[in-house]
Amino acid sequence: MNSEPLKILWEDEDVIVPEKLPLLNSEHTEDQKGLPDLLTGPHGDYIAPIHRLDFGVGGLLLCAKNQKAAASLSRALLEGKIKKEYLALVHGKTPDSGRLKDLLFYDRKAGKSFVTDRVRKGVKEARLSYERLGTLITPAGELSLVRIFPETGRTHQIRVQFSHAGYPLLGDRKYGSKVSHPIGLFCTRLTFPHPAAKKMISVESLPRGDVWDLFLQNQ
Repeated sequence: MNSEPLKILWEDEDVIVPEKLPLLNSEHTEDQKGLPDLLTGPHGDYIAPIHRLDFGVGGLLLCAKNQKAAASLSRALLEGKIKKEYLALVHGKTPDSGRLKDLLFYDRKAGKSFVTDRVRKGVKEARLSYERLGTLITPAGELSLVRIFPETGRTHQIRVQFSHAGYPLLGDRKYGSKVSHPIGLFCTRLTFPHPAAKKMISVESLPRGDVWDLFLQNQ
C-alpha cells in the first residue's frame, strides 16, 4: 500500500473529501486499512464513502461524516447531481474530443466488465464524453492525456470503454495495456450539493508522478 500521507481537499462537520491513493481501498475493510477506516477517529466517528474508486485508481473521494449527510449525498448521486471529472493517460492518440456509448456487462466471477452488443440481464448502458489535452511520446510509448466527463457510473466504465475504443489506459493490464505502471486514471474534480449549506461545492486536485508530470507541467 502507498505510504504517502493522506491529502484532505475539503472538510467541515458534514463532508470530507480526501485524495485516495492508488492501491488503497475506497471502502471500509475487515482489516481496517481502507481509506474510510484511516479517516475514522482523526476526522470523526462516522465516515461513509458516497461513491467508490477502483483499487488501483487515485483521486478525489466524496465522504459523509454523519448519517444525515450520507442520505442527502447518496440521493444526490442517484439523481445525477454529483459530477465527477477524471484525467486519464491512454495509449495512442485519441480524437480531439468524443463521446463513447456502450452496453456493459460486469462478470463478477471474472472481476471484469465486457462490452456487449445486445441487451440482456445484467447489461447496462455506459456513456461518457472526453477531450484530449495533449499527446506525447514517452518512455511508455505514445500517450494521450484526456479529460473525461462520465454520464453514468458503471463498474470499470472508463477503463473498459477506452480499451474497447482502442485506447487502453496506461498500466491497466486487465484491459489491454502491456506496460507495468500504476493505472493512469485519476478523479480530478468533484462538484456536489452540500447537504447542509444547500450550495454547490467544487473540489479539484491534480495527479502527481513521472508520466503525469510530463503532461501537466505545461497545462
